[in-house]
Amino acid sequence: MVKELQRAIYHQQHVQIIYLGSDGRTTQRTLRPLEIMGGRLKAYCLTRRAPRVFAIGNILAIQPVVIRHAV
Repeated sequence: MVKELQRAIYHQQHVQIIYLGSDGRTTQRTLRPLEIMGGRLKAYCLTRRAPRVFAIGNILAIQPVVIRHAV
């Protein structure tokens, strides 16, 4: 999980995550990861349009967002 996040930070890629919130509900978010601080991920959440901090242990799944450009 951390390696995928580090790769996304290095390449400035957006990722899509499934996250387990403190209330026990899962949400799907699209993020621009910025920094890993201990067990937390600082990111800009494109879903909420605001900076957020996520507990890495609560990220259930992650995948890169592929942006296709028209030819």
